[in-house]
Amino acid sequence: MKTLSVLVAAAVLFGGFQLFHVGSGESAADEATPSSSFRLVANGDEGACAVTRGAAVSAGVSLLTVDANCRGLMPGIERAKFWRERDDGTVAFSANGIDPIVTFSVADGDGYESYAPASPLLSLAAASN
Repeated sequence: MKTLSVLVAAAVLFGGFQLFHVGSGESAADEATPSSSFRLVANGDEGACAVTRGAAVSAGVSLLTVDANCRGLMPGIERAKFWRERDDGTVAFSANGIDPIVTFSVADGDGYESYAPASPLLSLAAASN
């Protein structure tokens, strides 16, 4: 009887772990997702550069690599080291993970479009491989 009680308790603990782990929306596959490459474009193709979203640092925050030539699109953007995705779908690039250098909202089509600062207008779309 004691063995049966231990087995039932173990099954309950395992089931509870699975319920909370699956219910959180996160999985090992999500954590192992490779970096995402994006193309940052200014004012409808006046210039472009590469941006790479790296590994997750915390909930909603990932490392960010911005090519040095992105400075030509928006001075100061090359200092961005973090990608912060908010619950409303907006994305902000920042140097410290908190204070945004540029903020994007989901675009009508595929990708994102900047809204702060208002100028220059930047679009961010997944790079084609």
